[in-house]
Amino acid sequence: MHRTPPTPAPSSPPSPRATAAALLPLLGGAGNVTSVAHCMTRLRVGLLDRALVRDEELRALPAVLGVVEDDETYQVVLGPGTVARVTPEFQALVAAAPTTAHDLAARGAAIKAAQKARNATPVKLLLRRLANIFVPLIPALIGCGIIAGLNGLLVNLAVLPSLTPALTAIASGFMALIAVFVGHNTAKEFGGTPVLGGAVAAIIVYAGVADIEAFGQRLSPGQGGVLGALAAALLGVYVEKGCRRWVPESLDVLVTPTVTVLLAGLVTVFGLMFVAGEVSSAIGVGADWLLANGGAAAGFVLGGLFLPLVMLGLHQALIPIHTTLIEQQGFTVLLPILAMAGAGQVGAAAAVYVRLRRDTSIRRTIRSALPAGLLGVGEPLIYGVSLPLGRPFVTACVGGAFGGGFIGLFNMLGDTVGSTAIGPSGLALFPLLDGAGGLDGRTVAIYAGGLLTGYAAGFVATYLFGFGKDAGLDQHTSPAPGPADRPAPRKAPAAGP
Repeated sequence: MHRTPPTPAPSSPPSPRATAAALLPLLGGAGNVTSVAHCMTRLRVGLLDRALVRDEELRALPAVLGVVEDDETYQVVLGPGTVARVTPEFQALVAAAPTTAHDLAARGAAIKAAQKARNATPVKLLLRRLANIFVPLIPALIGCGIIAGLNGLLVNLAVLPSLTPALTAIASGFMALIAVFVGHNTAKEFGGTPVLGGAVAAIIVYAGVADIEAFGQRLSPGQGGVLGALAAALLGVYVEKGCRRWVPESLDVLVTPTVTVLLAGLVTVFGLMFVAGEVSSAIGVGADWLLANGGAAAGFVLGGLFLPLVMLGLHQALIPIHTTLIEQQGFTVLLPILAMAGAGQVGAAAAVYVRLRRDTSIRRTIRSALPAGLLGVGEPLIYGVSLPLGRPFVTACVGGAFGGGFIGLFNMLGDTVGSTAIGPSGLALFPLLDGAGGLDGRTVAIYAGGLLTGYAAGFVATYLFGFGKDAGLDQHTSPAPGPADRPAPRKAPAAGP
């Protein structure tokens, strides 16, 4: 008797965990994933290397309804409901996967490249141009600042009194003429003739402006400072470009420089110097008021937000402010507070080093980057360790906030701590310290206390909160994977331009 074979029972759909586990290797593994998100129907994945994706096998998965690709993400269509259940499982698998130093470096490079692309906005491009004006001045600011600090020590100790006047002249000469250098660099950056920018800006520091009256007040040499020099030189660039459009070539060499210096100079003397002077004074008064009244709270906010500002490129807007404060007061009170962000970064990296005891590749990266971090160069730790890991970047900001709050508290109590130059931070800032008592033991102790606070807070915050429950910490207590468990080596993605 012929029997009809039984109808097979319909197979149940794969679980969200199983779907996520099937997707991950087909997308190149956890090391190839830089971001995970989802919309109503699609799992959106950021990838380091698109070539590692196995498209045909992805499409063949029962849960996958299709794939879509755009300029930023690779999108796997899973359907409504399903995608909301699969995404958390996929994120957990990515977080739990063992991470190598190579993976972190690749993720950091991808994040840095993406951030650079996002920074190409008109405002951020303008800030970058401002940085191009002031950054070339930093070596001179550092050199003169260290000499000024040394001179202050000699004066306080009453040592070598015959030498201190010479050191004063050496340290102060550049600052007396910094407006000229700002004008030169401004014209160069915006497409004008650099020496004409310097000539217009030089009016600001000319002693003879004391004989000129504007807005009912006598001008003073240096009024407006670097902000006035920047505005004067920028105006000179526009005047020069306008002249070149209508002045015949045969007269250009005579007429254009004359008209540029004359028109820009008159506007500078009878307008820009006064306006820029008011703005500069407001910056100085505002910084003093903020720290005198905000104290620890202001320092906490400034120290905690500086790393995100760096990521967004907005920290460049602070360079003219630092320079203005140095020009007015001899030092910037903001830089030691902002430098605490680097201290939090060092503390966070140390905590990662301790927690990932068996991850030799990441520990090797931290060992190589930590000395630079201690000296204030934070990019290797940011883009090589904390930012790709995610949470340690946030906890590093916490460390910076506590360090900034420490220094802000002492500023409120009258123990002002500042820096005579911009650029260095970390341990490298010690020779540039200045404050209410000059470069004395109290100033050094407060800054050192801020660093230690930043190190400790960054370490504790990262050790306790820098790793999620599914962040793959089992790899540090379980036996090391054998050869069969290790993924095959991959070709590193090509570096960007």
